[in-house]
Amino acid sequence: MKLKKHTFLGFLLLLLSFKISAQQSTRKELEAHRKKLQKEIQQVNKLLFDAQKREKNILEDLKDLNKKIEIRERLINTIRLETKALINEIETNEKQLQKLSKELKKLKSDYGAMIYKSYKSKSLQNRTLFLLSSESFYQAYKRLQYMKQYASYQKKQGIRIQQKTYALNQLKDSLLVQKQQKNTLLTSEIKEKNQIESEMKEQEKLMAQIKEKEDFYKIELKEKQREEKTIIAKIDRLIKEEIRKDNAKAGSKSSTSFTLTPETKALALRFEQNKGRLPWPVENGLIVRRFGSQPHPTLRGITIQSTGLHIVTNKNADAESIFNGEVLAVLTLSEGKKSVMVRHGNYITAYNNLEEVYVNKGDEVRTNQVLGKIFTDKITGKTKLVFVLFKNRQRLNPLDWIAKR
Repeated sequence: MKLKKHTFLGFLLLLLSFKISAQQSTRKELEAHRKKLQKEIQQVNKLLFDAQKREKNILEDLKDLNKKIEIRERLINTIRLETKALINEIETNEKQLQKLSKELKKLKSDYGAMIYKSYKSKSLQNRTLFLLSSESFYQAYKRLQYMKQYASYQKKQGIRIQQKTYALNQLKDSLLVQKQQKNTLLTSEIKEKNQIESEMKEQEKLMAQIKEKEDFYKIELKEKQREEKTIIAKIDRLIKEEIRKDNAKAGSKSSTSFTLTPETKALALRFEQNKGRLPWPVENGLIVRRFGSQPHPTLRGITIQSTGLHIVTNKNADAESIFNGEVLAVLTLSEGKKSVMVRHGNYITAYNNLEEVYVNKGDEVRTNQVLGKIFTDKITGKTKLVFVLFKNRQRLNPLDWIAKR
């Protein structure tokens, strides 16, 4: 029965340790996520708000503000979850502290009684009489062993008291740190709330201004969408033509996919094997538009189709190849802006919105090799790369392929 009781207590202690470990793991994850979001807000301020703009652009300003508000809302939610996890840890540790205090009190009480009892019978005369009064040599030997064990037990109890005292002090220190962390998080939440309230007021102001000239902004947007479609069509035609020419050399009439040699097939396979781990096409960047169909960030009721990732980066930043390959083409787009297309077997990466290009068609490029300087818009002040990914003629979501940041 005693064995079952000890086994059950051991199981409970194991469960408690797992629970505490899981709580700490969850809080550590939340803490890491909070720091990531704080860094993202710093990026937003640096890349979107610190840019030197030639003139005010309400649509762009509202889009940037929406981005910041969205990240800040996620940050506030993460802070709340982290605070909640920390409060749970504090409650668990306070219960553990009470339990340890009771155990230590009992240990000290038992130890005190044991020392008093030992003191009363500690004289050499009492110990000698205790041994000499034995009825046999065997009994004397057992009594001697008992005295040694009792002394050893006293020593162990003293060590246990020291260990419990140390554990208790450690837990008190830990609780003090946790409570300070909780107060810091609560202060941080208040600060973020005040900041988001200010940003939301600015958001309402900008939305009211846009509403007054909504028709004008919609016409302007349609013009930009037409320009994007022209660029997309040009790139699509080029890929189709390159596939046709490549396949004609191999004796194939297909215009939908490249005919791969053993070398290009191996390259494509290595590209696929690195899915989700490929480097970013810019050293430092913030995604301001994702891939696919999505509502316009500022004009209600309008859907935009994004062929790739729009990444804002530092002024004078370069675009870098995300994998080994061959330059398939260098295109000139609208307003003199350029695009570099790199082939990786039957995969193609396109780096649009470049001001200068440092490579030529047919060049072999390596992972992280600089391809060109990214264009900085003089009106918005933003340096933005449009990064597109294809498998043959099919556009893919680049976010599924590049490493998470």
